[in-house]
Amino acid sequence: MTPSDYPPRSLLYVPGSNARALEKAGGLAADMLIIDLEDAVPEGRKDEARAAMRAAVATGFPGKRVAVRVNATGTAEQAADIAAIEGLKLDALVLPKVDAPSDLDPLRGLRLPIFAMIETPGAIYAAREIAADPAVTGLIAGLNDLAHELKLPDGMDRGAMSHAIQAIVLAARAGGVWGFDGVYNAIDDAAGFAAEAAEGRRLGFDGKTLIHPSQVDPCNAAFAPSQREIAAAEALVAAATGGAQRHEGRMIEDMHVAAARALLERAGR
Repeated sequence: MTPSDYPPRSLLYVPGSNARALEKAGGLAADMLIIDLEDAVPEGRKDEARAAMRAAVATGFPGKRVAVRVNATGTAEQAADIAAIEGLKLDALVLPKVDAPSDLDPLRGLRLPIFAMIETPGAIYAAREIAADPAVTGLIAGLNDLAHELKLPDGMDRGAMSHAIQAIVLAARAGGVWGFDGVYNAIDDAAGFAAEAAEGRRLGFDGKTLIHPSQVDPCNAAFAPSQREIAAAEALVAAATGGAQRHEGRMIEDMHVAAARALLERAGR
């Protein structure tokens, strides 16, 4: 398998209107760059952002997967976003505020994989149908908008959204697509970010969306197999003889062996 067959661990939003950020992005260790034409771009600079996005993608980001976040379906800006993307070589499109599979319709003609952002209560309930759509290859938890829609007090711990967060992971797994955790807003809180990234992996997410370059390295570390996990997987594979058996005080089956092999393959062992 090639690196592109694995889900990206770190997905960094890069404002399409920020020329310096676009220039620096290629030197970062993010697995995927998401050039943002939506929230990160002021209303008066959308055309500028689209032009900068096209120029950046044409120049290329060697070794990086590149996606573009367009404006939501039903907005006045989306048609211009789609026109700007025509003919570009991208790895994915990110579509915000997907409440139903029909919201994907304007992007289908581009024939690119879509990461659908789940950002509203309605989207939580429709997440399984969205993930099952053939155009979708990933779900992104849009937790800032979701917290707003749920009318949560500002600064509320995301534990208040635990049911919704787990529903996104469940929908992704049921649909056979990737699932990505939402952003962490406190860019100066390194310890808080590390804790949330570790929690995201424990919940089953494949990676995490990011808003600042300082979050890239700790994110990659959080979503990569640890040395302890690698050693445990190597021991399990070496001991496996097929079927159910006892290994280091617990029962293992073929599915545990398959999971261990997958972990070692992703770790490059």
